[in-house]
Amino acid sequence: MERTISGMVGKGSVNHNTRAFTAKNVDSDRSCDNVHFCNEDIKQIYHKLFDEALERYNAKQKRKDRMIDDYYEKIRQGKQEKLFHEVIFQIGNKDDMNARSEEGLLAKKILTEFMEEFQKQNPNLYVFSAYLHMDEETPHLHIDFVPYITGSKRGLDTRVSLKSALAAEGFTGGTRGATEWNQWITAEKQALAKVMERYGVNWLQKGTHEKHLSVLDFEKKERAKEVAELDSQKQEKSLEIAELDETVSTLKQELMVTESKQVKVEAAVKKAIDEGVAIQKDNERLVQKQATLQSDNRVLEQTHDKLQQDNSQLEEQQEKLKSSIEQMVNSEKMLQRDVRKYDEEPEWQLPEPGAFASAKSFRDKSAFPLVNKLKELVKKLTIQCVRLKEEVLQLRGKIESLTRDVEFYKGKVRDISNKAELLQEKVDDLERVKRYAGAEQIDTIISKVKDQERREQQLRQYNRSNVTR
Repeated sequence: MERTISGMVGKGSVNHNTRAFTAKNVDSDRSCDNVHFCNEDIKQIYHKLFDEALERYNAKQKRKDRMIDDYYEKIRQGKQEKLFHEVIFQIGNKDDMNARSEEGLLAKKILTEFMEEFQKQNPNLYVFSAYLHMDEETPHLHIDFVPYITGSKRGLDTRVSLKSALAAEGFTGGTRGATEWNQWITAEKQALAKVMERYGVNWLQKGTHEKHLSVLDFEKKERAKEVAELDSQKQEKSLEIAELDETVSTLKQELMVTESKQVKVEAAVKKAIDEGVAIQKDNERLVQKQATLQSDNRVLEQTHDKLQQDNSQLEEQQEKLKSSIEQMVNSEKMLQRDVRKYDEEPEWQLPEPGAFASAKSFRDKSAFPLVNKLKELVKKLTIQCVRLKEEVLQLRGKIESLTRDVEFYKGKVRDISNKAELLQEKVDDLERVKRYAGAEQIDTIISKVKDQERREQQLRQYNRSNVTR
């Protein structure tokens, strides 16, 4: 058995396909035999396919007028793409595959099996509505789909495009008669023919079934096919023109964005240059400040060393004073021992008068010598006490002076330690600047500043030499 295969562009009337209304050529009594494969709301399909891509696209836009509020409405109102496309597949005609005949039921089985494989074979064509009509003269299949691509470099990264969707499946435009659409229709006819072969039906290729027609009828049908093919080509060219218009529009937008980015980059470069100049000036000031801080640090270190030496000398003097005080204490103990001997030694005791000694004799020989001796001793002791008292007062004055000096130098040492910590912090800040601006740049600046200082010093020496002349 041989039968023709028809693959035609449909009008895309979903109401007709779902039998929301009944046309004149429809037998409503047989509508119950129709096969309903799917029927989704096309607006919901647009949300499902394109909302995430639309959100990514809008997030990249800098201007509000370039954002897209509703992608469905944009496509519906635009001229670049259709909301969806419809294709109709039919086996044979009303004479050899009539819907009321056994052949018609066979056509129903074949088209049903073909439809079940259609979506898998066309991943870039989202089928949202598909019906097999058995209530007309010949069984035929309506397939409504939204063609889309992913990974697009312009516009939405997932967007509507028949040409690109078919190209993604390997169908690219060639000669005038071999458009993407025509190539795809031919491939689908071949897929349908394979299903037919499983049921013992061969594909009757174009022209082989026309021999029984009159020459006039044959030519009319040929002309009709040519017109249909031209219409298909016209549609393809319109789609190509629409895509080119979209490409031009997108390129213009990208050019404007690029120019805007270029202006921002130039401004950023100028800002970076200004900041670099400012940083260089700051570095020069920091280098000068570092030199001053290093000089101050050297002076402080010298002062610190001198104060340490003075402090050591004061500590030595303090030790000597302590030794002198210990000696005085020891002298006082010795003096106390000497005084006790006056109470205990016989030579310092007044002897008892003899039995026959007269008062005058006792006075002259015993009392007066002892008294005179005691007077001399008291005189010596008084002089020694006065001298010791003066030495004690002098030592106390020295101790107070040394204590004040020690406290003063301790304060100086604390001040120097604080200044040293401040200098260390400044040195750390300079190291941070080196890490930020780069050690090589800082070293270069320091070298330049040193050269400038040498030139200034040479200039001052030259000026002084001219003045002395």
